[in-house]
Amino acid sequence: MTPPITPPPGGFAGPVKRSVTIAGHPTSISLEPLFWHALEDAAAAHALPLSALIAQIDALRITAADPPNLASAIRSWLMGQHVSMIENHSQ
Repeated sequence: MTPPITPPPGGFAGPVKRSVTIAGHPTSISLEPLFWHALEDAAAAHALPLSALIAQIDALRITAADPPNLASAIRSWLMGQHVSMIENHSQ
């Protein structure tokens, strides 16, 4: 039997807006707290300031044929990192 699903740590929460500077331009990004924490952890793991990691994700995002908004790109990138980590640990 599979274990029951549970709420995420800290419970369910709506997006939180933060301002960051990308390429010298201020922009606002709305992400759920869980994604902000994951993004901060990823920036630390890559030894980058948060704004630098966001700028790199943004640079990748704008090369897509149909670029999503920045918040969607960040969530997709974080999920991709999570999936890669799981796949690497299962091998």
